Amino acid sequence: MDTVFAMFAVLLFAAVILMVEGAWLWWSGVHGSAARRIAKRLRLMSASGDGNGERVDILKRRAYSRQPALDKLLRRVARLALLDRLLMQAGVRWSVAQFLGCSVSAAAVALLLVQILQMPFAPAAGVLALSVSLPWLALMRTRSARLRKLEEQLPEAADFLGRALRAGHSFANVMQMVGEEMPDPIAGEFKFAYEEINYGVPMNEALHNLALRVPLTDLRYLVIAVLIQRESGGNLAEVFSNISRLIRARLKLLSQVRVMSAEGRMSAWVLGLLPAGVMALMVLSNPAYVRVLWTDPLGVQLVWYALIVAACGVLWMRKLIRIRV
Repeated sequence: MDTVFAMFAVLLFAAVILMVEGAWLWWSGVHGSAARRIAKRLRLMSASGDGNGERVDILKRRAYSRQPALDKLLRRVARLALLDRLLMQAGVRWSVAQFLGCSVSAAAVALLLVQILQMPFAPAAGVLALSVSLPWLALMRTRSARLRKLEEQLPEAADFLGRALRAGHSFANVMQMVGEEMPDPIAGEFKFAYEEINYGVPMNEALHNLALRVPLTDLRYLVIAVLIQRESGGNLAEVFSNISRLIRARLKLLSQVRVMSAEGRMSAWVLGLLPAGVMALMVLSNPAYVRVLWTDPLGVQLVWYALIVAACGVLWMRKLIRIRV
């Protein structure tokens, strides 16, 4: 039981750090100053040129559930639109109802485990929180990996767009060519945008939807360049070439920064996992010596204080070594 408690403390500590990090990345990417500024400009530019008349929505909305009654019920919760957007950005086939069902199932399994082991209130609450957060952590990890791959494919896509425009193709046809000839996931995003245009959605709105589905700053710059060119004219092929060079230079600089900060990241991992590792070794070697930390009320308080201070230290070290390029 002592070993189980120690492993639970280690997992809970890692889960809390990952949850805080995921929340910070999501907030900075959606509600940060740069994201708000770019989103405002995209809304203004996509709205310009549209008539004042009512436009019929001919696109099929993403279903929250296969059951119409449950889908209607879930759509009443406005916050679930953010979850649906995260699922779409992660490229998973799950619906909102399936994801929520997975979270509820994980919580039910954890609750059953707590009842079987007869855990105290604090560890039981930690196990429940960890079980509920696991699907969200997996979703955020999948989303980050997909966005990273999209970012790596974006320079090649910009070059492809520039070469096709120089060959005399229209921009809509170029988007179709990108969707057919380039690998996923960027091919699927451009193909979806082309299908929106093909079904009658204005070009500005289709590009704005593309920027919402792929929340990358570089792609938003590309979309803004296209919108500006549609209003004021200019050599769009040359603009794509410049954007491609800019993205490649930024990715190269980012790789250099990651290499130079590798030592700091390794130090952060060592310092963050060292207390948990020492605690695990002490539990295995001399459990009676450390049992006072969860049997005595003062020891429990010290453990909580240590976890909070360690989490703050890890977050502070991450803030120091995380350099945004």
